[in-house]
Amino acid sequence: MEEYPPQQHGERKRRRDCIGSWQARYRDPDGRQRAKNFDKKKQADDFLDDVRTRVRRRTYNDPKRGEITLAQWWDMWWPAQPQRATTTTNRKLSNWRAHIEPKWGKYRLCDLEYMELQHWFRNEVKGHHTRKKVLELLNAMLRAAVRDGKRIAFNPAAEIELEAPPKKDKDDARPPTREQCALIRQHCAVWYRPLLVFLEETGMRWGEATGLRWAYVDLEGQHIKVKEVLSEDKGTLFRQPAPKSVAGFRTVPLTPEAVEAVETMAARFRPVETVSPIGDGRDLHPEELVFRGPQGGVLTRHNFRRTWIPAIQAAGLARQVTNPETGRDEWWPRVHDLRHVFATRLKDLGIPEKDVQTVMGHDRGSKVTWLYQHSAEDVAAQVLAAMAPPAAPVRTLKAV
Repeated sequence: MEEYPPQQHGERKRRRDCIGSWQARYRDPDGRQRAKNFDKKKQADDFLDDVRTRVRRRTYNDPKRGEITLAQWWDMWWPAQPQRATTTTNRKLSNWRAHIEPKWGKYRLCDLEYMELQHWFRNEVKGHHTRKKVLELLNAMLRAAVRDGKRIAFNPAAEIELEAPPKKDKDDARPPTREQCALIRQHCAVWYRPLLVFLEETGMRWGEATGLRWAYVDLEGQHIKVKEVLSEDKGTLFRQPAPKSVAGFRTVPLTPEAVEAVETMAARFRPVETVSPIGDGRDLHPEELVFRGPQGGVLTRHNFRRTWIPAIQAAGLARQVTNPETGRDEWWPRVHDLRHVFATRLKDLGIPEKDVQTVMGHDRGSKVTWLYQHSAEDVAAQVLAAMAPPAAPVRTLKAV
């Protein structure tokens, strides 16, 4: 050191990779030289034996591949994902930006641990539905990290446990009766009454009904084809070339009431019998639609709520219930409950469940959840009548 005084030549830089008495050098599967230092020669020899064996067996994983942050992995993983429905894509983006990235984005993949993740889901992510969707997204990301050359040895989110979904009050879940539906229609603007009749008589989803094109209606055959839907995302409407699932492609029968509703709407605007190309879905072509607003425009959920809520309030049926999954207050009944009215009606008519699944567009194998219109008191009375029928009147002799 005296030959090269620090005052003249500066401080000598020490190599950080040479800390320790013994250095084990090896080449990874890509031919790059790696090194690791140990205090004892035996430790270095054991390490080299293990690494070289894994390289030969092609089970070697570079630990540095797991040292990227979760945010960096997102930038690699997200663009490689298959195209999904717009609403699904935006929901995943929202869950990443609102929940996962702020908490875990700066963590390295190799530093994510099960217990920390479990604690976060239990105490910081609010709402059962939100927890479920956030966990699905995080799980998918970390599963891919395991598959991608073993960036991490295992998925720390694989065994995360969520609480059971909160119980729903059956009275809150029960759809309105058909008499109540008729009462709602009486207090609804005349223009929208055919739409409400149609929803109740067909059990179609909102986007399926409002996206129904005249070319898919067969009045003579008394049925319609469900081939596309209108979806809404952040206030923007767009056409989708497919219903919610493969089972959504279906034929729906038209009752006389449903036929009358379709004919009433068709007489107002005379929709054209063409099906324009969907393209990017932004050109809605309202001139082809069966159900439209008073000015001929496409119907939206947001605008229709301005009609629906006053109608259920005027009918004396409206009440606010808390959604146990989201914690939000919602108005009962919902427009979607007309679909449950339809399902209950088919149940009462004795239609086989597999046929109900087909007509309603449920995936085969899933179980239809029957939402009975009868109150708990009605059911109790029916059970009592079956178990303890009224005794026959006792005949007594009259005195003469």
